[in-house]
Amino acid sequence: MTLTPYVQIIARGNNRARPMELEEARAAMGVMLDGKAEPEALGALLMVLRYRGEVPAEIAGFTAGLRDKSAVQMKADLDWPSYAAGRTRGAPLFLLAAKLVAQAGYRVVLHGWNSHQSTTASVRDALGPLGIPMDATDAPLTYLPVEKYTPEAFGLLRLRDTFGLRSCINTVLRMWNPAGAAATVQGVFHPSYRGLQAQAAALLDQNALTVIKGGGGEFERNPAKAVQCFGLRNGDHFQDEGGVFLDETRRLHEPDSLVDPVALWAGQVTDGFAEATVIGTAGLALWTLGAAPTIAAADQMATDLWADRFAGDERKLA
Repeated sequence: MTLTPYVQIIARGNNRARPMELEEARAAMGVMLDGKAEPEALGALLMVLRYRGEVPAEIAGFTAGLRDKSAVQMKADLDWPSYAAGRTRGAPLFLLAAKLVAQAGYRVVLHGWNSHQSTTASVRDALGPLGIPMDATDAPLTYLPVEKYTPEAFGLLRLRDTFGLRSCINTVLRMWNPAGAAATVQGVFHPSYRGLQAQAAALLDQNALTVIKGGGGEFERNPAKAVQCFGLRNGDHFQDEGGVFLDETRRLHEPDSLVDPVALWAGQVTDGFAEATVIGTAGLALWTLGAAPTIAAADQMATDLWADRFAGDERKLA
């Protein structure tokens, strides 16, 4: 098997090149994940796509190929990818939002890998202190490290260190949905990807999806700004807007306003902006799940969940 036919499809020249069709991209991903791609062809394919730009059919095909090779034996109600780099990140407050959604009775599967993260921004460092297990098949909330469940795709992702550039693999892993959840949330850094990922998801028959431009590229809502939501409901495209959740002018992650997510969850510190970030993010996730008919109603549901987050807990997190 070789990548040569697929490189020829996309790189023949201005008058002869074309995007790959979904099944062509699916087959190309199979070659890449089998480790049979020539390094030169692999680099050519990914960088031509980087230069030309990603298209929905190719992203959908690559994602289908990834799912073919990386089945995970667990179920979920909500898929929550986390692949943002850490240069503009603060504390991973979206983890608290995922905890709220899980406490509402939904099974949430997080998955990802994050580069260049400081200690305060580290997603994985926060998992244990927040009581979020890795690889738990029966927990309401769990995190799957991508390098364990699809090491071949992780190797493709890490080619960024070689190229010095992001590739479409970052987008594909956001689309992965390893547990086959009917609903998924995605954060992007560049607004143009909101529509791209929604169109690709539709080609894969995804039922419910919400994509936002989130904090540092994560699915995390800035409560001081209106949020544009793109995605799918019952398989149909939609665009909606969540209003300003908190009347406060502040960046989502202020360097001088670092928040300890463990202490915030435990009620040991209070920060209205951080709490609104958690509540607003959870609200969008609950809305995606169909737990409430509107963003405003889902925000109220998340507000109540935050206020009652210790109900049934034997202790607060220390």
